[in-house]
Amino acid sequence: MSINLATKLREGTKKSHSMAENVGFVKCFLKGVVEKTSYRKLVANLYFVYSAMEEEMERQNQHPVVSKIYFSQLNRKQSLEQDLFYYYGANWREQVAPSASAKAYIKRIHEISATEPELLVAHSYTRYLGDLSGGQILKGIAQRGMNLTEGEGTAFYEFADIPDEKEFKTNYRGAMNELPINEATAERIVDEANAAFGMNMKMFMELEGNLIKAVGQMLFNTLTRKRGAGSTELATAD
Repeated sequence: MSINLATKLREGTKKSHSMAENVGFVKCFLKGVVEKTSYRKLVANLYFVYSAMEEEMERQNQHPVVSKIYFSQLNRKQSLEQDLFYYYGANWREQVAPSASAKAYIKRIHEISATEPELLVAHSYTRYLGDLSGGQILKGIAQRGMNLTEGEGTAFYEFADIPDEKEFKTNYRGAMNELPINEATAERIVDEANAAFGMNMKMFMELEGNLIKAVGQMLFNTLTRKRGAGSTELATAD
């Protein structure tokens, strides 16, 4: 008997999903407040996370569970490399490193691959279905917020090998529902998905301080310019 894992994951992670969306960095992003320095740090962290996840998904591509939801067309590593080249330049590899929260995330991915590979399903679901579901909306927000031209700095949101994202998500969920797992394993996958949301939240929260500092500096600069203009006007009037 098949287990409706897709529904279990959707229902079982609702609270975590809502909490992630209410992290300050994410709330600002969704409202169009996107600061390039903070954003490129997020891209760098995601590069290391996806590199680890895709390395382990490839390593486990013959696993009876993981193999069923392993689709190489979802891979984000190369697209993130394109974005890092855009934000950091040709020597981007020398400039980026995972943050503390990203390192913990990466460690967990390698750990479960070595001990409980079926839990990789939770990480794949949490990241890839989220990317597919809101990718184009987030791409538009990033472009407007950072004044990006089309095709620059947003390769992460482009799935060139998936012509119909809605159909792909339907097929992906169908594959999850046919996984050869029992109820106990399904529950562990849901628990791991909630843990994955938590790890993503920690990455966002790390960036929150950078964003607040940057926005504060922008406001300060704006106020300083206005005060300067006001002083000039008063001097001229005298």
